[in-house]
Amino acid sequence: MTASPGTSPTRTSNRPQRAQGQWALGYREPLNPNERMKRDSDGLEVRQRILDIYASTGFDGIDAGDLRGRMRWMGLYTQRAQGIPGGKTAVLEPEELEDSYFMMRVRTDGGSLTSAQLRTIGGISTEFGRDVADVTDRQNIQYHWIRIEDVPEIWRRLEEVGLTTTEACGDTPRGMLNCPLAGVLEDEVLDATDVMAQTVAKYVGSPEFSNLPRKWKTSMSGCVDHCTEPEIDDVSFVGVRNEAGEAGYDLWIGGGLSTNPMFAQRVGVFVRPEQVTDVWAACTSIFRDYGYRRQRNRARIKFLMADWGPERFRQVLEEEYLHHPLPDGPAAAPPKHEQRDHVGVARQKDGANAVGFALRTGRIAGTLLTRIADLADEYGQGRTRTTTQQKMVILDVPDERVEDLVSALAEHDLLVRPSAFRRGTMACTGLEFCKLAIVETKQHAQDLYAELEKRLPDFDEPIGINVNGCPNSCARFQTADIGFKGSMVRDDSGEMVEGFQVHLGGHLGVEATFGRKFRGHKVTKAETADYCERVLRGYLERREPGERFAAYVARAEEAWLL
Repeated sequence: MTASPGTSPTRTSNRPQRAQGQWALGYREPLNPNERMKRDSDGLEVRQRILDIYASTGFDGIDAGDLRGRMRWMGLYTQRAQGIPGGKTAVLEPEELEDSYFMMRVRTDGGSLTSAQLRTIGGISTEFGRDVADVTDRQNIQYHWIRIEDVPEIWRRLEEVGLTTTEACGDTPRGMLNCPLAGVLEDEVLDATDVMAQTVAKYVGSPEFSNLPRKWKTSMSGCVDHCTEPEIDDVSFVGVRNEAGEAGYDLWIGGGLSTNPMFAQRVGVFVRPEQVTDVWAACTSIFRDYGYRRQRNRARIKFLMADWGPERFRQVLEEEYLHHPLPDGPAAAPPKHEQRDHVGVARQKDGANAVGFALRTGRIAGTLLTRIADLADEYGQGRTRTTTQQKMVILDVPDERVEDLVSALAEHDLLVRPSAFRRGTMACTGLEFCKLAIVETKQHAQDLYAELEKRLPDFDEPIGINVNGCPNSCARFQTADIGFKGSMVRDDSGEMVEGFQVHLGGHLGVEATFGRKFRGHKVTKAETADYCERVLRGYLERREPGERFAAYVARAEEAWLL
């Protein structure tokens, strides 16, 4: 980590500050359209209007404040109308960009799914979403092409198997991350499954936290690989053992990417498992009460944490919210392994195996999700997981069935032993469905890794290539070895075409850093394969023994990377 307690300046509460819309300081008057929308009606209240009104009136009968605001509290965003080019994204009004269909996000906290749940998710995609689904890097599953008339029936089917879309989006506690192999691997620090479930059950969907300044991303994990990427979450509980050997959590606050990326900072406390839910609620309350609401682009907790520093955050946490001190705690151990995706075959502590496999940049058909559910029943015990790298895992596979499962998955292009490029490539939703996107991402990322497999067939070093459709970093381009941020680029003929700004050498874990970018350096969409090949060949020629790509980039001359 790049920051620790005491490394950031602490601002006292007596220091004059411009009003930032902080409730705790008395600034409750709504200061922007989003805050007025939430004042007028809590986002959770839209559920009943969907059931009672909008499912009958259809898309044209939806109130604008609900359509482009509160419906997010139920996991619903209007999707981008087809055929609108990326150059129009910043020009058109929301109502001109949107289609009469919705993206719907299913909340799958910790990525844990039974075969019955996965089969239901797959069936809904096939019947209501044109057989399209995305496994996201937040362990959720997203639908597209959803009609408002079908939402009540979709909710009914999800709720029958214990799933929901509540607060999957909006200014709320979003889906929480946990290691997909929690409770399974012998070397985990501890299993966060129960504390996460307790926190979700108590607070998700509660009006207590249904009006936060912005989104609130949580991870709770005892994974030795830090697979939930706690460095870039708003609040993270990271497995650690104290000096007495007791397992608990190291608390990190204030990570986030988008246009102002920041790494989380350690608060410096040791949180016992039985304290997690209360500490999470206290941290969330600080965000609710002290978060900056005046300007939406500064409403994430990373900005508050940057101003306060960990010492003041701890003081407010203990004195104003917990009303008792927390013990000092040690820093979590660095990640054990470089790759955090749990792809491949891993031994479970009960002697069975977890089999992780790569999708096609998270894009999948509902029929294929149903098939994966069938395979989980046939080869395991019906337990599946999603990962934070847009991958999936089937648990509980006996030794003698592993290779048969590997072959069965490969029949559907689901690879347990993918190439470095297939394994390391991620992509956001992109221009196809997202109103914020500037470029298409999903298919381009698939074409890119397929082309690199042909050009560099022997490349076997871990390499992360993240393809993002806009500056908002849903695919985390700043933390990738090669990160592509979508933008319009002028090609050799002078035409404006889809392209990317390049970020190189992003890295999490020890000495975490965001990728290097070079002024004015962009590539067109058509040039990305050539660019990757050129830079990666340079790495293979110049690398030192054992040197990873990110370390090479850190010392590389600029000319090597252009």
